[in-house]
Amino acid sequence: MLRSISLLGLSLTGILFAAAIPDPVNPDPSGPRPIDAVDSVFIEELTWMEVRDAQKSGKTTILVATGGIEQNGPYLALGKHNYILRATTEAVARKLGNALVAPIIAFVPEGEIDPPSSHMKYPGSISLTEDTYRKLLTDICASLKTGGFTDIVLIGDSGGNQDGMKAVQEALSAKWAGGKTRVHFIPEYYDYAGVEKFLVSQGIQQTQEGLHDDYGITSQMMVVDPSTVRMKQRIAAGKFTINGVPLAPAEKTIAMGKRVVDYRAGITAEKIRSSVGAKTAK
Repeated sequence: MLRSISLLGLSLTGILFAAAIPDPVNPDPSGPRPIDAVDSVFIEELTWMEVRDAQKSGKTTILVATGGIEQNGPYLALGKHNYILRATTEAVARKLGNALVAPIIAFVPEGEIDPPSSHMKYPGSISLTEDTYRKLLTDICASLKTGGFTDIVLIGDSGGNQDGMKAVQEALSAKWAGGKTRVHFIPEYYDYAGVEKFLVSQGIQQTQEGLHDDYGITSQMMVVDPSTVRMKQRIAAGKFTINGVPLAPAEKTIAMGKRVVDYRAGITAEKIRSSVGAKTAK
């Protein structure tokens, strides 16, 4: 009898212990964060608790940035736009102070796949159809809306990305009209003509060499990682220039790249504030 009671007690203890273990797929949404948060604006680097608590502190704006995988001449990595966005999106989010950054969308329309056109004529390029691209953007925005973000901001670092973002912004704005989540498209971010003028104001004069590359692009990439512009290999080959502008010393080019990033981020952040404010006032 005593043995039966003892076994029953152990059984009940085991049941209670098992019941106390949280469901790993469905943790308590309001559970306390057990450790300090890291200082990052990229949600892919954050835990869900860190995102939740950042939203509670007012970070309810999210940047959705589109880049690409395309041929960029003989010196630049295919992910050129994605590397640049790593620098510019962080700078924009830091300037806004109330924003986080979604994972950079690396896949965008780059030309027809079969038969290939545009960048798809070159090995390594990856393209989406315009329909797939817009559906991808739509699902990402819908996910972020479900996740509690109230202002979703679309920016793109490449020309072929712009029409799709504008179309998705218009469609979702109509669909979600009257709700608490709004979608903004900021075309002013993609202004490489403006970057060229800025560089001229900084004393950088270029002579085009017919490459899918320039000083503004290269300097921004070097801010993130000089290896993406093949710095060591170009130095060894005596080709560490672009459009007639020397890239050495690297520290000088990186410093200019940081100024370009800051210039673009300042314009973009101001346009985002205006867009969010204008829509809030309606």
